Amino acid sequence: MLAAAVLVPETALLVPGAAGTADVLRDERSAAVAAVRDGLRSGRPDRVVLVGPRGRPRTMDPVGLDQVRPTLAAAGIPDDAWASGAWAVPGEARGPVLADVALAVAALVLRAAGWTGAVSWTGTDDDGVALRALGASLADGADRVMLLLVGSLSARRGPDAPLAEDPRAVAVDAALLDDLARLGWPTGPGATSSPGAVAVPRALAAELAITAWGPCEVLRGAAEVAAGGGPDEAVTAQVRLVGAPLGATYAVVLWAPR
Repeated sequence: MLAAAVLVPETALLVPGAAGTADVLRDERSAAVAAVRDGLRSGRPDRVVLVGPRGRPRTMDPVGLDQVRPTLAAAGIPDDAWASGAWAVPGEARGPVLADVALAVAALVLRAAGWTGAVSWTGTDDDGVALRALGASLADGADRVMLLLVGSLSARRGPDAPLAEDPRAVAVDAALLDDLARLGWPTGPGATSSPGAVAVPRALAAELAITAWGPCEVLRGAAEVAAGGGPDEAVTAQVRLVGAPLGATYAVVLWAPR
């Protein structure tokens, strides 16, 4: 069953040390770790699935997070620039390497939030129908699953944006956030789910460089089939942070039982 979900930004700058001595995205980092920690506490998952914005969807077998070796090398950031403190990778990690930057960021945020249990991951390079089916399959089981979605809203916000500014970005970001804020699901026995819809079309999301679109479609599919758990365990959205400090819109959203 789908116990909780969290959306965090995909940028490597979320990791302390990734920008050298500059302390950037401090608020986004704190909000992301806190939201994941709260999702773990209230959702009580048996496993966490990292849902990244790139790569073909495929179901990975769960492994212990302490065996996973995230790296930000693909973003040009050496491992010794950030691997310290709560974000450090255990020296005994001998399992799979997470070379995709977004998934690596997710694994590091999850580690900083205190999770040491089972984790798996998937990409989302597919259409909405396939991604919703993927989400449904992830939620259709007896074990409690938390989805850790990794992605950002438009990267075309203002003159300092990573990509050319687009005047549609502000309105589309607001519409997507409104959709996400209304997305929830009941989890009581016999409950009928009415999760709402993420209404931004795939083509428009691509034009505005909204990388969260695919992960959010996976969540939508999972929410449509979510059922089971305690009779009063309704899951609702909490928008923890929204901002565009570097010309890209970063959001932290938690879906968890209150």
